Amino acid sequence: MNQQPHHPVLLDHVVGVLAPTAGETYLDGTAGFGGHALEIIEKTRAQGQAVLVDRDANAIAHLATKFQDGAEIIHLSFLDAAERFEEEGRRFDLILLDLGVSSPQLDNSERGFSFQTSAPLDMRMDQSQGLTAETLVNTYPQNELERIIREYGEDHRARSIAAAIVAARPVKTTSQLADIVRKVVGSGGKINPATKTFQAIRIAVNSELTQLEEALPKFAKLLSTNGRIAVISFHSLEDRIVKQFFDYESRDCICPPKQPICTCNHQASLAKLTPKAITGDSHEIVLNPRARSAKLRAAKKLKPKK
Repeated sequence: MNQQPHHPVLLDHVVGVLAPTAGETYLDGTAGFGGHALEIIEKTRAQGQAVLVDRDANAIAHLATKFQDGAEIIHLSFLDAAERFEEEGRRFDLILLDLGVSSPQLDNSERGFSFQTSAPLDMRMDQSQGLTAETLVNTYPQNELERIIREYGEDHRARSIAAAIVAARPVKTTSQLADIVRKVVGSGGKINPATKTFQAIRIAVNSELTQLEEALPKFAKLLSTNGRIAVISFHSLEDRIVKQFFDYESRDCICPPKQPICTCNHQASLAKLTPKAITGDSHEIVLNPRARSAKLRAAKKLKPKK
């Protein structure tokens, strides 16, 4: 197998919470360039029992070269894959989702994820989809742009940024967009002023939060009894979705706290393996800056109660 081009985020922690053992089946819903998968498959010693999914064609091509001994490689979004496997009645012992943009995607300036160099406004994780960042930036109404930047970028200056973008149309490149934001926000601080706006537009282009909300219940159903699922998020909104889902599915009762008798008949389907999110230490952040914002949560599938 080829050497992985980047150090996978929180690798030791992922292996620790998933605790792969020989013969277990593995589903990687965001396999990327295979860094996590390589380590987990070495533990399961069952490449033929592994399914590696990604919606990025470049990642799929790399995975096909890297895993030539039987891993099933599928070019789909993790939501589409979860729906297919649910229909097929498949089950897995280990499931991993590593959300957000991969380092190779960021490093390829032509993909338009980064504002470090000037490139076309693309930001599609799946380059076969129609909607690009350029289309969004140049055609969405100002109030919708404002909502996206405020909700997904969590930026209180969303109204001013959206107005500046609309006034500057057409916006064709990443550098143009970054300059527009910089003029509104200023250039002070440790974080580039365009970071939040780029993040917000990328999330909207790829429907990242919607896909996560819809996919998590499906992945929980795909777990075999005692199977483990781990999710790495890089954004507070992603982490909130994962946390709330694991909290909900780990409770036997979801009735209002003051209700004297339980009437919900809800049963816990998961047990949390991470009481709080696991984050990267200073050593890992030096090795891989992406780990700075990474949060890992994990859970185990419970046996249904009779």
